[in-house]
Amino acid sequence: MALSTVICIGMAGSGKTTFMQRLNSHIRSKKEVPYVINLDPAVLRVPYGANIDIRDSIKYKKVMENYQLGPNGAIVTSLNLFSTKIDQVIKLVEKKRDTHDFCIIDTPGQIECFVWSASGSIITESFASTFPTVIAYIVDTPRNSSPTTFMSNMLYACSILYKTKLPMIIVFNKTDVKKSDFAKEWMTDFEAFQQAVREDQDANGDFGMGSGYMSSLVNSMSLMLEEFYSTLDVVGVSSFTGEGFDDFLDAVDKKVDEYEEFYKAERERILKQKEEEEKLRKDKSLNGLMKDLGLNDKKDKEDDSADVISDLEEGENDGLVDRDEDEGVERQYTFAGDERLTGEVNEDSTPALQKRYQEALEDVGKSVSSETAENIARYIRQ
Repeated sequence: MALSTVICIGMAGSGKTTFMQRLNSHIRSKKEVPYVINLDPAVLRVPYGANIDIRDSIKYKKVMENYQLGPNGAIVTSLNLFSTKIDQVIKLVEKKRDTHDFCIIDTPGQIECFVWSASGSIITESFASTFPTVIAYIVDTPRNSSPTTFMSNMLYACSILYKTKLPMIIVFNKTDVKKSDFAKEWMTDFEAFQQAVREDQDANGDFGMGSGYMSSLVNSMSLMLEEFYSTLDVVGVSSFTGEGFDDFLDAVDKKVDEYEEFYKAERERILKQKEEEEKLRKDKSLNGLMKDLGLNDKKDKEDDSADVISDLEEGENDGLVDRDEDEGVERQYTFAGDERLTGEVNEDSTPALQKRYQEALEDVGKSVSSETAENIARYIRQ
């Protein structure tokens, strides 16, 4: 079985991290070892051993202090910094392809920081381009017993599905507190949901639906979401007791097959289109730069591979350092020795950064004449 990636996304308080802990232990109980990644930089403690932990690379409090950001802004910035090295993370996971069946990923509780940020898209697309990837949307079952709250959560899940364009499993968590049968019925029986809306309006009056308009809107949205429900797998689990996790893993296997059959071909088409658009953009930018610098258009572009500084310094062990095992889990750093990615950007590190740019400039200058290199240097100084 090929390594499959499960990205766990959920509202704050939905029990996402506890779900990760239980999923980790459940897979281990089957004599398999998942590869675990934590992408929440603000969490103080995770109840599971992580192979890759963003907190090893990004110091959340230093990011807040150095960039004068609030909690959510610091989370987004930390994810942005981490995503700059996502290629190294993918390489680390690829090396474990033959020894692990699952890679499970925990995301920040502030769901919008991951789902709607550019870094969240980069991380998700990087994994989805390399491994079969499934989104697990965790729902707090007791708090969704109201039709309006339930509908709001389903609309959010719908938006995530169309944002990520990946197979999704709706996971109704905390079934030890309240069974998820009512939610599954609402998703398959429109009449049952309509009845629940009427009962909520009768029971709560102005504190429920608020108006006939609101009731009509919720019913209309429910009708619209029928097709969305048909594409989903729905499971009820209890992270406290472990109930339902076999059903969840069966759903993951089903969604992996669905990924291979439908989503992979569509993603390859989209990535190919983006690659062609990016190539056209780069050619246009290069032609414009050559025209601005007065370079000869007939000069052959012998080497166009070094577009960014990181390309020039890429190596077999680029910035990767092993650390001692922690709780029996192999832990790996992805940013060792890179102070810029821990929020430590200051006057001491700035000269070193300038030196790197200068060295990169000299390497690029070797492929052109000395006169051209001097023109480029003069252009950059200006």
